[in-house]
This record gives sequence, C-alpha cells and structure tokens, in this order.
Amino acid sequence: MGRRQWFLKGLKDGIPISLGYFAVSLTLGISAKNAGLTAFQATFTSFLINASAGEFIGFSLIAANVGYLELIIMEAVANARYLLMSCALSQKLNKDTPLAQKLIMGFGVTDEVFGVSVAVEGKLDQFYTFGVIITALPGWSVGTLCGVMLGNVLPSRLVSALSVGLYGMFIAVFVPQAKKSKIIGAVVAVSFALSFIFAKLPLLANISAGIKIIILTVVISLGAAILFPVKEENANAA
Repeated sequence: MGRRQWFLKGLKDGIPISLGYFAVSLTLGISAKNAGLTAFQATFTSFLINASAGEFIGFSLIAANVGYLELIIMEAVANARYLLMSCALSQKLNKDTPLAQKLIMGFGVTDEVFGVSVAVEGKLDQFYTFGVIITALPGWSVGTLCGVMLGNVLPSRLVSALSVGLYGMFIAVFVPQAKKSKIIGAVVAVSFALSFIFAKLPLLANISAGIKIIILTVVISLGAAILFPVKEENANAA
C-alpha cells in the first residue's frame, strides 16, 4: 500500500480507540474538576498527556497541593513505559524516516496506538500511525472537556460502565495476534500471570503501577527475545 492508503487505514483503525478514550476521559474530567482545574486547563492537559494513569495521578497530586518536583517525578515514572514502546516502534520503521516524524510518533504513542502499530506485519509505515493518532487522540481532550462540564451530571455507574470499554478494546488489539502465534499467546498468558503475582506480592505493594509495568515489560520482552528471536530476514520478508 502507498502512504495515502496507510494513512486512511490508520484513520479508520483509530475510530474505536477514540471512542474508548472519550469514555475513559469523562472520568478524567470529573477528577480535574474536583482538583479545581478549569475546563480549558483540563482539556489542555489531556492534549499534552495522552495517558489515563498519568492524568489521574497528576490531577490527584494537584488536588493534594503537592510541589512541582514531586509532580514531575511521578509523571515521569507513570509514563516511562512509553519510552520502551517508542523504542520498540522505532525498530519497525525504515531507517530513512525523518527525525521530526519520529518525534510526532513518540508524542502520540499510547498503549492502544502502540498495540495497533506494532501489530502491523513487516515494516511500519509511519503514516499509518499518524492516521491513528489524528483520529484517536482527540478523544482524550474532548472527553475530558465533556467530563468537566457534564460529568457530575451522569450517574457514577454509567461512567464506570463506559470506562470498562477501553479494556475490552485493548484486549481486541492483542487477541487476534495471539491466535495467529502460539508464542505471542504464551507471552500474553505469562504477562497476565506475572502481573497478578506482582499485584499480590507484599514486597512490591509500595511500588507504583508505572514501575511495575516497566519491570514486567523489560523482563518479559527480554525473555521472549532471548528464547524466541525473530530472524532479520524473516522480519523484512513479512
């Protein structure tokens, strides 16, 4: 496919992600309003930080009147996993991809954007990811704005029900890949098991969710790369 076709496909694939983001960010808007932020401040925050965990942490810390340094450190920890995702996506790009385009992709990387992008067979055309970003990311900002303005009017059960939709959407990203490859399916199963263990171990109770995700990502990815390496010629031929 040409770049135009990849871009249009990205726009299409980004629609369900945007809807999921809109549902989740309604609760972000409520949290922002409770923290004392205006509609503009909350919406602009969602435009710059496309991550539910990072924003929830930020709004909670703002409500607690913490200092700037603590806020910066916590945001860096909560969102550090996106550095790993960006590094992984960079390996799927052509070597002649301009730096400016890589930076745009880095800015727009989220769990779901990464999921659909890394699932592309063979080399990744950056314009596919651009299409996904353009469609998906506005869902954060628009949903946050609606959450600030109308969120408190909605029943809490309805907001919680809408939020669950994002998890279903994320499952839909990796389940097809797990069906195609037993290795991916095994890695997913191991990820679930280790995530549960990490959540229950007393020694890890005081470690933030962001740090746990980073540790699990590095350990599982490294283990899979060592045990099941992908030959370069096969990757290029895909």
